[in-house]
Amino acid sequence: MSLSKITLPLLVSFILAGCDVFGQAARSPFSSFGIGEQYGNALTYSQGMGGVGMSNPQYMFLNTQNPALLVYNRLTTFGAGLIGEQRTQNSNSVSEKSGSGNLNYLALGIPVKLGRWTNGVTRWTTSLSLIPYTRLNYQLKYSRPIDGTTTNTVNVTEKGSGGINQFSWSNGVSLRKEISIGMRMSYLFSSVVNEYSNSLTQTSQLLIITPNVYERTFVSDFQFSPALSIHLDSLFKKNYRFNFGLVYDFKTNLNSKFYQRSERLNAIGIIDSLTLISNQSGRITVPSNVSAGFSFSKGYKWTIALDGTYTNYLQYRDLSGGTPYAQNSWRAAAGFELTPDQASLSSYLKRVTYRTGVSLENYPYLVNGRPVKDFGITFGLSLPVGRVSSLDLALKVGKKGDKTANTVEENYIKLYFGITFNDQWFIKRRFD
Repeated sequence: MSLSKITLPLLVSFILAGCDVFGQAARSPFSSFGIGEQYGNALTYSQGMGGVGMSNPQYMFLNTQNPALLVYNRLTTFGAGLIGEQRTQNSNSVSEKSGSGNLNYLALGIPVKLGRWTNGVTRWTTSLSLIPYTRLNYQLKYSRPIDGTTTNTVNVTEKGSGGINQFSWSNGVSLRKEISIGMRMSYLFSSVVNEYSNSLTQTSQLLIITPNVYERTFVSDFQFSPALSIHLDSLFKKNYRFNFGLVYDFKTNLNSKFYQRSERLNAIGIIDSLTLISNQSGRITVPSNVSAGFSFSKGYKWTIALDGTYTNYLQYRDLSGGTPYAQNSWRAAAGFELTPDQASLSSYLKRVTYRTGVSLENYPYLVNGRPVKDFGITFGLSLPVGRVSSLDLALKVGKKGDKTANTVEENYIKLYFGITFNDQWFIKRRFD
């Protein structure tokens, strides 16, 4: 069976799978801020390099981080990915573990107009992608004293679920053989849910009734991200390339609808409920973000890359005009990839692409009055399939927060699996 005959069934299968698994995420208390934990645009091959992708061009993989680099895709490319993760939260007194698996991305890139340049880029390539934007999954339990008493307490539970998805249309256009520009237009949509309940610590009631407040925020709007790529080829009169990439995400006011109801629960479920606010319109401000990267490579053999991101989270505003964030955030990452011999006929292992990377991120919120940092180490492989397609794997091991500074820390393992199909579509007939 040819590659083109299996691409469509696999695409449909992944879309159907996405309807079931989009929205699942491992539980994390750090996702309770704002509209959830940022997901990022990196595909599996980039995840293996620490998540870098602002400047390093790829001929056989779609770049969803910098649309200006789409000009390197001369073949129609389809990519799909899954993620499985396990997170363990530790404090001085308790430890909790959770895991999940979900669809990571769907992406399709099509070259529209081939270029006349000699460096193998197109004049125009367009791309569609579906990627999670944020994820929310947490449950917090604690006790509070009842007003007017000194001994009685109430158990409080806060939990959240859902997240925001982004459907993006990206375009990359080559202006000259060393300069390309791009634009990503993302439609952000979906909802996040927060619930707050409490119950008496000690009670003599036989039938326990628990009051609960259910809140749902649905958002939908567009975000625009212009991009730039500059590459210098044949440096030092050899096959070396220097690349620079830049992407800016504009601040966006998301149209929002807020729904709130009060419920009474028992062991079976909801006894009765009362709608307090029915789809009240408002806006949530998503902050601007700037990302830049440098990379240096030798042909198709190896690439080393550095990325940096800065997000102005002090611009964030929720529906009430407030913000849960105390500072801006930043992220730095470095990655390396090596393909020993892409054209080797004697050794399959020489055609495999090997990757590794590190990343450090400083989050915009404070826990226990101190900032939260995330350090991760990644490893990755791309296993060639057929002439120009691949199976992609990446592993990330890291730690978020610190028990000493933040009272809680999270150790995690994330496994990424992706498939990349490359094929040539819309071939102009030479003979009838």
